[in-house]
Amino acid sequence: MLGKLFEALYHKVFISIVVQRSKSIVYVEECNKKSIINSDSKSFDTIEYTNKVHEYIKSFIAESPFYYISILDTSDEQGAIPTCASKDMSDFNDMTSSKYICHPDEWAYYTSKPNLDIIKYNYSKIGVDFIFSPFIILSNFFKDKIDSHLALYILLEDNYITVCVFDNSKLLFGDHIDMQHGDDNEELLMDETDDDEIDLDLDDSIDLDEVESMSDIEGLDDFGDIEDLDSIDEIDEFAETEDDEDEEPLDNYEEPPVDDGSGFNEDYQQYSLIQSSINRFYKDYKYDSKFVESVYIADAIGVSGDLKRYLEEEMFLSVFIRHVDLGAEVCEMAKADLK
Repeated sequence: MLGKLFEALYHKVFISIVVQRSKSIVYVEECNKKSIINSDSKSFDTIEYTNKVHEYIKSFIAESPFYYISILDTSDEQGAIPTCASKDMSDFNDMTSSKYICHPDEWAYYTSKPNLDIIKYNYSKIGVDFIFSPFIILSNFFKDKIDSHLALYILLEDNYITVCVFDNSKLLFGDHIDMQHGDDNEELLMDETDDDEIDLDLDDSIDLDEVESMSDIEGLDDFGDIEDLDSIDEIDEFAETEDDEDEEPLDNYEEPPVDDGSGFNEDYQQYSLIQSSINRFYKDYKYDSKFVESVYIADAIGVSGDLKRYLEEEMFLSVFIRHVDLGAEVCEMAKADLK
């Protein structure tokens, strides 16, 4: 009773940290029991937890003893798999050094245990209450679609692309792609394609009985409290009707940057990585592959119309785009977890 009375005297402060390619975004919400009474956001040209970042956060948490620090997981070694059965997880990923959480819809998302330790160490000066997976951010953001649609769902960050295929809440496929290093499976897929072509050529010109056969090449809701990562809550903060979509036609997007000769522009790079990822979903026997016709993109960076055009013209997908404020979404996840 005394604790609740004490809590009623103060507002709660929710702070989310989103680390991008070369900067960090700190988003803050100050809330009473019913609403947000203040929000603020600041960008820092660093990916480290510097004194400037600390002083900014400290200016808010000094006002209340009830504050919660949340971080969006940026581990390269994370993903989502279409099972919660521990005996089947190794078919999709070596979970020896991973921490995973099962979603109520019987799929799991995981991240690197060493990466969790690194985050705890890097932010030990302020402390971390929650680490959230981009997979759970994506699944909550598009919950209204995921619950009733077979589609490809994508979260576009400055440095990562998170890809999922859901069929009526059931995860069929998940992938997390580092924009700096590409899809780890892209080279494997290219090798598979090359082998297929070689086999076809050999079949046309050589008696295959005279040569050796070629072997087939096989292709936190959150990570929650650092000390207790096994709890999970769902939220449904994005509601809309089919007749009143928030997806943008992209008529007002600026033209993409012109290629300077050093390579494709970033829109084409994003498209290529997405295409490689979805090709793995189609080709890898481990996944329950189904043909997708629609893609829903949670855009955190402001893509140009070229990405939409590539997906529509090259992959024949119907593309819908919604802007997402990752800082605000991470705060929403923290508030839901505390309920």
